[in-house]
Amino acid sequence: MSVEQEGPPQRGPRPPRAEPETHPGSALPAVPGFGTAGPSALPSAAGRVQVVPPEPGDVLVAGVGMSAGGPVEPPQHGPAPEPAPQPEKAPEKRRKSRAARVVVGCVGAVVVLAGGATAYVLVSKGEKSEKNNEPRADAPVAGWAVRAGRDMRAMAGVQYDGTLRGEAGQTARVRLRVTRSGAATGRLSVGGRQFNVVAVGGATYIKADTAFWRQYGPDSAHPENYAGRWSKAPESMPGLDVANVLAPESIAKALVKASGRASLENVGGTPAYRVKTPKADYLITRSAPYRLLRVQVAGNGDPALAVTRLTQPAPVFTELRPRVAALVGAADPSVRFRAGKLTFVNCNENVTGCTVSVPATLTVPESGPVPEGTRAALRATITADGRTLGSCTGSGAVPANRSLVLRCTVRSAGWQAWMRQARDTPGEHAYEAQARVVGQALTASEVGRLLARLDRERASLAPTRRTTPSTRASTAVSPTGRS
Repeated sequence: MSVEQEGPPQRGPRPPRAEPETHPGSALPAVPGFGTAGPSALPSAAGRVQVVPPEPGDVLVAGVGMSAGGPVEPPQHGPAPEPAPQPEKAPEKRRKSRAARVVVGCVGAVVVLAGGATAYVLVSKGEKSEKNNEPRADAPVAGWAVRAGRDMRAMAGVQYDGTLRGEAGQTARVRLRVTRSGAATGRLSVGGRQFNVVAVGGATYIKADTAFWRQYGPDSAHPENYAGRWSKAPESMPGLDVANVLAPESIAKALVKASGRASLENVGGTPAYRVKTPKADYLITRSAPYRLLRVQVAGNGDPALAVTRLTQPAPVFTELRPRVAALVGAADPSVRFRAGKLTFVNCNENVTGCTVSVPATLTVPESGPVPEGTRAALRATITADGRTLGSCTGSGAVPANRSLVLRCTVRSAGWQAWMRQARDTPGEHAYEAQARVVGQALTASEVGRLLARLDRERASLAPTRRTTPSTRASTAVSPTGRS
């Protein structure tokens, strides 16, 4: 969206104490992905301002300020704006061809490299016929599966390491450490580029660059909304479903549910059960204590993740906790908004602060009820004389009618100093604001609850200190103070 001034340069009434200079307004250059606006002038100026409604994908807008005689309001513009598991068939039919190709991915398995994009696509082929099937495990498999599940629930955590290979041979190295509850922290390394990953509360978040979000984000027109900050991993990105695939509790449940269809094979010379599930295969030793050897995310090219039991979980929590704490205000690209006209509230001659107000309407998802917990977040920045005066943030829950007004107030020292100088200096003094409206994944209170949960888990894994009975005699004191 852009705002342009038309007609002769704007002039305000001259203050009695000095002869002000006049400064013709000008429109800011249009920048793809967001709108711009001409400067606001103090005092009030004559002229006509045309507001062009934003394109449907625009989420960054700018507004004009207010004069000493009241707001300079431009004319109103356009209207405000895992598939479910299939039921099991009869045994004789289930043994038939399973040649369907299943395309899934591994976290950070798709990255952008200089010179082009490389897709790490993982494709799974089931058994093509009964004669190619691995031999079935012997029938009391439930016993070992239950014991394997107990072992998974008892471990402090697990580390996954693996290398993914692209079609042209490029490799991406992934390392992920997962706690007993399913919280995870890790990193994806590709050709010197590294993306941090964290999973908590059943969701996965990634801190990636603009190129990544332009290629794989659902809002490719505005990758800057998510780049360089923690954002919910996009659904289009081949990723690791930590909560449902790699968390120890999820694995324990999957083993019991699918162990009846386990096959037998060797993993590096170790006899193992292969338990197949729609999202991953789990390889478990065939002898007690039935340990997890490997997780193979559905795919060919051997995209397997080696498993290492974590005996010292403290370093995991040391890395995990600050990453989770930084998730306050994390962006959610699965919901998007159309931003309306930005306005200033109580800004002119207000040294204490300036409030920015932006109406917004939920546009994605396009139909149906508003998803539970959907929130919109506003980020606004005020500038003047080519420098930033301050920024602010605000957020709100999206109501059933999909529309809300977001506000935040800049109270920075930069704004206060600039406004004092503007009040004491005759002439025009322009200030501008730009704002973005994005989906918000986590609030501060929600992150606080996640941190409390992590702290409880960490405390439960801490070694218990043995106390030595004291040999000192104790003296009882009566309520009257006499012993």
